[in-house]
Amino acid sequence: QVQLVESGGGLVQLGGSLRLSCTASGSRFSFNRVDWYRQSPGKQREWVASITGGGTTAYRNSVKGRFTISRDNAKNTAYLQINSLEPEDTAVYYCNTYYGATPFWGQGTQVTVSS
Repeated sequence: QVQLVESGGGLVQLGGSLRLSCTASGSRFSFNRVDWYRQSPGKQREWVASITGGGTTAYRNSVKGRFTISRDNAKNTAYLQINSLEPEDTAVYYCNTYYGATPFWGQGTQVTVSS
């Protein structure tokens, strides 16, 4: 059974940093594209960033220059480094990947930015 587990969220001050982790168990995901999404209260879940198995990255415009997605295939883990946090970054952050045509999601990790 494939499981994704996010961690690293928390309460951080405006302008601070966090590193989120997404660890897969039950299967390797070295070749999988991994995406990070986030969802704020009352809003739809939105795509934030992605990294392919080959390491190609892409970002939502509003986070470019502040967020960095990376992966460590030996640890079966993907990361999202978040810098210069803004109030609008407050959300539950989820990672996502596919095995075949089946999507898998983690349970999410809460990021709260305080001013």
